[in-house]
Amino acid sequence: MQFHQFYLACLAHASYLIGDGGECAIVDPQRDVGHYIDAARERGLRIRYVIETHLHADFVSGHGELAERTGAEIVIGAKANAAFPHRAVRDGDALHVGAVELRAIETPGHTPESVSWLIVEDGAPRKILTGDTLFIGDVGRPDLAGARGYTAEQMASMLYDSLHEKILALPDDVEVWPAHGAGSACGRNISKETSSTIGAQRKTNYALRPMPREEFVRLMTLDMPAAPAYFPRDAEINRRGARALNDIDVRRIAPSEIGNAVILDVRDARAFGEGHLPGAINIGLGGQFASWCGTLLSFEQPLVIVAENNDRAREAVMRLARVGIENVAGIVDIGEWNGALESLEQVEPRELAGMNVAVVDVRGRGEYESGHVPGARNIPLNELAQRIGEIDRGARNAVICAGGYRSSMAASILARHGFAQLFNVAGGTASWVKSGLPID
Repeated sequence: MQFHQFYLACLAHASYLIGDGGECAIVDPQRDVGHYIDAARERGLRIRYVIETHLHADFVSGHGELAERTGAEIVIGAKANAAFPHRAVRDGDALHVGAVELRAIETPGHTPESVSWLIVEDGAPRKILTGDTLFIGDVGRPDLAGARGYTAEQMASMLYDSLHEKILALPDDVEVWPAHGAGSACGRNISKETSSTIGAQRKTNYALRPMPREEFVRLMTLDMPAAPAYFPRDAEINRRGARALNDIDVRRIAPSEIGNAVILDVRDARAFGEGHLPGAINIGLGGQFASWCGTLLSFEQPLVIVAENNDRAREAVMRLARVGIENVAGIVDIGEWNGALESLEQVEPRELAGMNVAVVDVRGRGEYESGHVPGARNIPLNELAQRIGEIDRGARNAVICAGGYRSSMAASILARHGFAQLFNVAGGTASWVKSGLPID
């Protein structure tokens, strides 16, 4: 058997190739699908199946384009009610690539239609692709199916059964390969490891420790972070099937053509701080760009991209499309701007310690509670738009996160809302601690 994991760090997303006997299946493909075609060709394999473990909410899948380009059959759980041509599978259905069997195991809980895939070789179970049902160190959140008529409690109860009656019934040496790693919003405590075994997860995963169903349901639904607003939209795009990436054509435009579009500056925080177009939002390509764009940007209002060069701008367009943002009106060269540029001052932690400023910490609550700059107010970045009224517009405000990436986003948003005296803390809380400064 040939087996390969593709890992896309900016979305913390894992997809897979399983091959044997000159053919293969691709599981949970990202939207840009060329590398799957290349990988199959390099291995001498024909892509026979494109499999989805569920209707992904955090990214737009490339199943339609991959199937069209290769002639593969799309396979998804029957309960997905997918609107594109596909093979609908139920519990116990099987596919074959060469001598390898892929056995469908319905595992609802994260979503109603979730299907895990057991890989059987030489008659023995070897690996299980768990989608978003079981992660390494965590399980899938159960609160994303509300639009389909289920409460979080109902989904958590289904998840309990899926885990205990099906997945944990497998031998301890079966390898676990999920669809996401650390940083994904589909779970709360996902490990940085990208694979494990049933036995290891049985011992170490907090959600798998022995407990009654009622306790599990309470644990899974307690203090859930808000789901990013783009999740339901992406799930529906995936149910219908997305258009091909080549259909998204973006041209270079002059600054005079920007109009009412939102300016998205994808350079790093320092370059943005040195000079940017007035009103621009900074979401750098260097971090979890697509996820934050889906969280912070509108899917309707036109966007224009500012980047270091045309290649980086094109990369931004593609990565936006990965989360279903296709409203890019053009690419603008900052060098063609004739007016004054705005700046965002970057300050080092030791400078911050000597300044008379209000500090806004835009990390998540758990990060903040684990240690923060004395006196800092915590407003997580994903809540900033709704809580701007809590920040004094007349004060000098320094914005901090873990390393300076999210804080630059937050400061650029505050600037768009009329805040004039802003500072971005370079290196963030990590640099503050490294400098030996006091922490609360």
